[in-house]
Amino acid sequence: MCYSALIKAEWHRYVREFGAQIGLEDYVRLFERRIADPKVKLPKATEAAFLAEPPPGEAGARLLALIAEGRRVRAAELEAELFAQRTRFVQAERDLALKPTKKASESRRIAGAKIEALRGRLADLQRSELAEQDSRIFPGVYAPVLVVEDGRRVVRPMRYQCRPAGKPAFHDQKFPGTYNARRDSLGGYWKDLFGRHHGVLLIDAFYEHVDRGGRDAVLEFRPRTGQPMAVACLWSRWTAPGEPELLSFAAITDEPPPEVAAAGHDRCLVPLRAERLDEWLRPSPDRLDALQALLDDRERPYYEHRLAA
Repeated sequence: MCYSALIKAEWHRYVREFGAQIGLEDYVRLFERRIADPKVKLPKATEAAFLAEPPPGEAGARLLALIAEGRRVRAAELEAELFAQRTRFVQAERDLALKPTKKASESRRIAGAKIEALRGRLADLQRSELAEQDSRIFPGVYAPVLVVEDGRRVVRPMRYQCRPAGKPAFHDQKFPGTYNARRDSLGGYWKDLFGRHHGVLLIDAFYEHVDRGGRDAVLEFRPRTGQPMAVACLWSRWTAPGEPELLSFAAITDEPPPEVAAAGHDRCLVPLRAERLDEWLRPSPDRLDALQALLDDRERPYYEHRLAA
């Protein structure tokens, strides 16, 4: 399973390289939701791309205001939690001074660890220079996905864990692995999306858990060419009464090339050839065999790997 990927978060890259439109209203709604719901997560690089090159018009201005408001709200939440943990730490110090106990010692240790973590998160929030980690997504995080709607290429923010239309909201907990769509399940579990709702995600690298001598390790896999990969995805638009609309996607995985298998992993994402993107993005349930053949005729870079930082 590809549990994490290093994405291309810059919205303008999709516009310039693929002639796509940006689903600004989707981003506006998403940033509005994020202010009230901390479960809505986006990579820092997504914000940075909008700040560096703001979209034109009222929607673009609204988006910038929401980014600023979201940062203010998040900073206030972190400061409040930091104050609470500092208070807990001081109280534990006082208790230990009066009478050393295991409970007070443990409370001081936990508070100290949380203080350090909260300081790091505040510094991360205020940091302006981007690091590689700022473009990394995990299940539950939103990423830009390229789709075709009414004959036009559009980039929309979608959650990396697919909840197919018609499924109950608890589907996410019941099937937590639905951020990947196994190719051998496209005609089964994913049959309502395969041949109907296709997308593309641009990534630089992907990450996998592997066993190294009985110990879990996370490896980063990156094409030797250094070129980004246009990964084949399935997506869905989920709606339910009283619930916000959810756009979500899963990346298709297949048998790994020899170098990935030798590194200890049994799956790999499917990068599409540039000249076949239109064919993938304009699917039809009457052409499933042709779409399978397209997945066979994929890009086949050599993947170099290293221990992830």
